[in-house]
Amino acid sequence: MNIQPYLTPYKWGKPVLTGSGIPGRFDYNAVDCPFVFQHNSRFYMMYVGFDGTGYQTALATSGDLLHWEHLSVILRRGEGSDWDSVNIAGTWMMKENRLTAPPVLKKWNNKYWLVYHAYPHTGYEEGSAKIGIAWTEDEDLLTWHRCSEPILAPEDGADWEKGGLYKECLVEHEGRFYLFYNAKNKNKGRWIEQTGVAFSSDLKHWERYEHNPVLPVTPEEWDSGFASDPCVLLNGDEWVMYYFGFNYKKAQEGLALSRDLLNWQKHPDPIITVGEEGGIDSIFAHKPSVITHQGVLYHFYCSCRPYREGDPTCNYGKEFRTITVATSHELPGASGKERCEDAAG
Repeated sequence: MNIQPYLTPYKWGKPVLTGSGIPGRFDYNAVDCPFVFQHNSRFYMMYVGFDGTGYQTALATSGDLLHWEHLSVILRRGEGSDWDSVNIAGTWMMKENRLTAPPVLKKWNNKYWLVYHAYPHTGYEEGSAKIGIAWTEDEDLLTWHRCSEPILAPEDGADWEKGGLYKECLVEHEGRFYLFYNAKNKNKGRWIEQTGVAFSSDLKHWERYEHNPVLPVTPEEWDSGFASDPCVLLNGDEWVMYYFGFNYKKAQEGLALSRDLLNWQKHPDPIITVGEEGGIDSIFAHKPSVITHQGVLYHFYCSCRPYREGDPTCNYGKEFRTITVATSHELPGASGKERCEDAAG
């Protein structure tokens, strides 16, 4: 398999977005789950903030994809229905699928669409999450209307997803909607996360693929525990899925290729590995959002290292959790010392 068009070996080496560290702010402890897109000639990032109570979802803006400024919280605690009023993580808006095209939002029925998951309890991802969908006609993307019922719930799924549903990726192709998501098999102890897909013609009624999971874990390999957080894009007639793998020690980025969105072939090795000790991503390098701008691939991901005195935030687990980026070409000002040389093997 040829993965060269999809590699981003040059790490920026520093955060592009951090939490505020301000008590009472939605991002007091950390930021997470980047989703980058273009809208009305501006770059946006939808991302999640954690404040010790739970997740809320916000937008940031940028002119150069490297320096980001918080704009507004868009999915807040205390809104929505009972099932999604506590702990809500927006992860994807329906957008242009093509990897090499500007990542602009797409409308359906004259509305923009956003998918998210919500946990039922306070705390760090407490309880079995369900997946919901929201829409807006607001060109500023600040006011979203959540549909009252979840579109996917773990209790309706197979054994591999009974523990709860996670990161969503919404793709429209030839008049059909594909919702990729990862899920865990149980809530407690050492669980397994894998990725499946569901189909819809109207964004409201969804049918799970009978042969899920489409991206399972690989026993004894770098993604033996998790194969999670799908980011699915089209390059010519080939689909690429960026995802992260976890072996209960390291979380790292990988990819898989497909011709039909259902049958996926994994590249055997991670394409972004955790960094050196002290680096911004020395614990985890995971949760991809990939776009192309001016011929350069920008691969945004969540980066974690141990907390150090003076860091603006300290997350659950005493880590400094931020958002960073790796690119297909080296950028001026990058502080990353390493390249993922083994990814091209």
